[in-house]
Amino acid sequence: MIHPSTELRHISDAIGYGVFATAFIPEGTIVYVKDSLELSFSETEFSQQIPEMREIIDKYSYIDENGNRILSWDFGKYVNHCCNCNTMSTGYGFEIAIRDIHPGEEITDEYGIFNLESEMYLSCNKGICRGIVKPDDFDIYYQKWDKLLKKSLQKILDVNQPLMVFIDKETQKQLHSYLNDPSTYKSVYSLRYKKVPAANIAAN
Repeated sequence: MIHPSTELRHISDAIGYGVFATAFIPEGTIVYVKDSLELSFSETEFSQQIPEMREIIDKYSYIDENGNRILSWDFGKYVNHCCNCNTMSTGYGFEIAIRDIHPGEEITDEYGIFNLESEMYLSCNKGICRGIVKPDDFDIYYQKWDKLLKKSLQKILDVNQPLMVFIDKETQKQLHSYLNDPSTYKSVYSLRYKKVPAANIAAN
């Protein structure tokens, strides 16, 4: 579920749609939660879809730490990547604003955390742009991402959180544990899907 103070806008024929803030969203605000309405497709369920449906799922979903493709039921699936994104997934399973987001600003995310199966070429042409989002970006950048997330998570209790009610009690407990004891921090790397090679599965 995407934050309520957002709306869907058409950007261009090349980019398609994007999600934009309709009100001020301060740093530390939860902007997306994987709630009970999200669609989840295991690798087997995905492979059983017709090619046309696999194409749609592949385009609009992300792969979680269990290897499932998660497809948002609302327009959260239209959030675009930016190498200088203003929101980011956390090890706690929700996404958080890593800086203040102003009305009219596009909500952007870090696709390197989405367990990509192939490279994704970017077209923003800005100086900070990596040019390509790669499957191994997770391993390269996760420590940098953790540093950003730790700073923003410290503000989570200081701002209005309309999505907090949709976060399960165990996750809320883990979050409060971190705020009381930073050594219990759950790294964003916990979202890394570590696929078991087929040969190992057969051997077991």
